[in-house]
Amino acid sequence: MTAALALLAYAITLGLMGPRLLERSAWTDRAPRLGVLAWQAATVSVLGALVLAGFALVVPIGRASHGLSHLIHACQTMLQSGYGGVIQPVGAYLGLGSVSALTLWTGGHVAFALLSTARHRRRHAEMLAVLAHRRADLDAFVVQHDQPMAYCLGGRHRCVVLTTGALERLPDEQLAAVLAHERAHLRGRHDLAVNLSLAVDRAFPGVPLFSRACGEISRLVELLADDAAAHRHDRVSVAAALVTLADGGVPSAALGAGGQTAVVRVRRMLAPQRPLPRAARLAAHLGVALLIAVPVAIAANPAVLAVLAEHCHLSL
Repeated sequence: MTAALALLAYAITLGLMGPRLLERSAWTDRAPRLGVLAWQAATVSVLGALVLAGFALVVPIGRASHGLSHLIHACQTMLQSGYGGVIQPVGAYLGLGSVSALTLWTGGHVAFALLSTARHRRRHAEMLAVLAHRRADLDAFVVQHDQPMAYCLGGRHRCVVLTTGALERLPDEQLAAVLAHERAHLRGRHDLAVNLSLAVDRAFPGVPLFSRACGEISRLVELLADDAAAHRHDRVSVAAALVTLADGGVPSAALGAGGQTAVVRVRRMLAPQRPLPRAARLAAHLGVALLIAVPVAIAANPAVLAVLAEHCHLSL
């Protein structure tokens, strides 16, 4: 019972306070890939803590028989106080039920999000087959539209789409930067990271960590794509292209260079920050590892204490 309560308290605390800690970390803009990983790790940490809390109510279910030695009985007592407590076996069934419900609920939303996205992409690809023409020299589809827009579709129908407005208003260098931006999205499978965070947010609406993770991951993958474009092309060209595409929308189930974050990203391109030092990167990686390890450590703590106790000499 103690482990279950500790895991529940941890999940609630991280779910409420996690966004404040991560959003105050200015390093995420300097290392957007690590930033995405940190938000994903925090999300997994909360969900993992909830699942482990359910399992902590289940272990152990059985009781010692009268024929067992006092030594084993003492070990069992320690384990039960840490995991099951006085509410066994009711707690065990509650734990199994909560784990099953959480798994089905989360898995269902993730599956629905992925299937829905795939359906939207298929319909959009069918529309492109009718309305767009392929430019082999650009390796992209071109749609007749005055608004300058550029976006990409991931998954089975992966492609880059440009409007004639974008081709007319973007010089060659800026157009090449935009294409590099969109192809970075496709190579990195950024759509998958965005869709998974959106699915978790929809599964648990109102949880600050999940709602902020959804927005931050969407923003950070754009920074990742900007950096990939700036690695191949001049930063000024990338910034100028973002200004041109800033008012262009992006269809559902797609990622695009324009949008609401374009203005802030222009400033980042024109005033680049120094890369994150190696020591800071190492610290960030350790923080991500801790987010995954803490729920496991809390769940395992009663068993470890039982093994290490003087009256419970069991080998690991």
